[in-house]
Amino acid sequence: MRTWRVGTVSMGASLIFLGLFLFLSRFFGSNLVHVLTAWWPILLIVLGAEILLYLYFSRQEKPVLKYDLLSIFFVGVLGMFGIMLAILSTTGVIGKVEEVVAREERSFELPAFSYPVNEEVKRVVLRTTGYQMTIEATEAREVSMFGTYRAQTVKKEKLIKTADDFVSATQKGDTLYVNVKTLPNEVGPFYAQQEVAATILIPNNVKLEVIGNGNQVSLKPRALESNWSIDNVSSLDIEMNEANNVKIAAVGVGEVRGKDGTWQVTEKGDPNGMEGVERNAVYQSGEGKYQINIINTHYVSLNTTN
Repeated sequence: MRTWRVGTVSMGASLIFLGLFLFLSRFFGSNLVHVLTAWWPILLIVLGAEILLYLYFSRQEKPVLKYDLLSIFFVGVLGMFGIMLAILSTTGVIGKVEEVVAREERSFELPAFSYPVNEEVKRVVLRTTGYQMTIEATEAREVSMFGTYRAQTVKKEKLIKTADDFVSATQKGDTLYVNVKTLPNEVGPFYAQQEVAATILIPNNVKLEVIGNGNQVSLKPRALESNWSIDNVSSLDIEMNEANNVKIAAVGVGEVRGKDGTWQVTEKGDPNGMEGVERNAVYQSGEGKYQINIINTHYVSLNTTN
C-alpha cells in the first residue's frame, strides 16, 4: 500500500501555481514583484487542504500524519520568501526599489519665471542654492529666470511642474526678495545627484545683492547702471565690456585671474601665520561709477572684451 506523505502534493501544487502566475503575468503585463507577493498564501491553503484530505480519506481509526520533510521545507522556504516580499511591499521598500530601478537620467527645461518690477523696487535680494547660476543685467523691467535641469526620473516625469516649485518672489517695500529653491529629491540610500543651469535676468538700474551657497556663479553686467554685491559663492566668473563704467572690488579673495594688468592686487598678513594672507583685488573701467563688491569668494575670474 502506498504511503501518502503530507507535503509532496503541496510542493507540486505550489510549483504549478507559481508557474501559472508567472506564465500569465507575461501576457497580461502584471508586475513580477506583485505576482510574487500575491501568490504565496496559496501555499498555506494547499498545505492545509492536503492535511484535511489525508485525514478524511485515511482508513485508519487513529490516522497518523506522515510528513515529507524535504517538501515541507521547500514549501516553507517559498512561503517565507513570499511573506518577506509582502512585508517589504507593505513598508514601501519594494516600491522605492522599483522606482530606483525604473529611473533614467534626463534633462528638462525649467518652467519660465517672470516677475514685473515696478518703479517702487529699488533693490533685489537674490538668494541662490548650490546650483550653477548665471546672472545677467537687462533693460527690461522684470526679473526673469530660465534654464535646464538634469535629474533621474521615472517614466520621463518632470520634477518641476511650475515655476513656483523652483523660485519664489516677494516684494517688501522697495525690495524684491527672490529665493531659488532646491529640486525635490530622495534622501538616504536613494539619493540621486541633480544638476541645474539657470540664467537670471535683473534690471540693470536696480541694486542687486546676491547671497550664494558655495555655488558657482557667472556675472554678465552688460550696461550696468547700479551697484551689485556678491556674497558667499565658491567661484565667480565675470564677463564684461571694457567700455563699462564699473569698478569691481574683491575683498579677501583666494585667487583672481584675468588679463595681465587687469587686477590691482594688494596683500597683507603673514603667509606662515595662523590667519594667512588677506588678498584684495580691484578692477576699474572708465570712472568706475557703478560698483560690484565681492566678499567671501575664493576664486574670481574676469574676462573683458572691447
